[in-house]
Amino acid sequence: MKQARFLVLSFLFIVADQLSKWWVSEFLIRPAHEGAGAPIDLMHWYQYPPAMLEFASLPVMPFLNIVMIWNKGISFGLFSGNINYAPLLLVILSLAITLIFIVLLLRNPGTWQSIGIALVIGGALGNVIDRLRFGAVIDFLDFYVGDYHWPAFNVADSCVCVGVAILIIFSLFFEGKKPVSA
Repeated sequence: MKQARFLVLSFLFIVADQLSKWWVSEFLIRPAHEGAGAPIDLMHWYQYPPAMLEFASLPVMPFLNIVMIWNKGISFGLFSGNINYAPLLLVILSLAITLIFIVLLLRNPGTWQSIGIALVIGGALGNVIDRLRFGAVIDFLDFYVGDYHWPAFNVADSCVCVGVAILIIFSLFFEGKKPVSA
């Protein structure tokens, strides 16, 4: 099945997301916290989820901080109220959407559509893993201009946004278009 390669691509996006969250939390944020201890190796981090680190902000560039934010909402912190069952609802919703996208992928769309779908699947599942492990998603990229900060996000959020953008662009500009006759 040629679409299996796009499921492998989704898996690689999940791995990239999880590795980035582990690396940022354990090698950048944990050392910045007093008494937080030494970084935790990857296998231990997965077997025994560590306590949630407190907020931290490390300046990287004049427009970028690496931060530790626990997002209980959806991408970019939307709908992050303190509802006790919100993580479970978001996991169920994410898994339902992922299942729909897997079905779409199995219908054998074109290459660009398949890449967009793979990005959405990988991003959604990357954040589902965090919700199941921590009850919230690790967000760490904080872009800003002056005092205006874009909501913090992570690799999984980026995958979802880029994947949806690819799907929208494809559907608006390429899907169902016939060559123009002279």
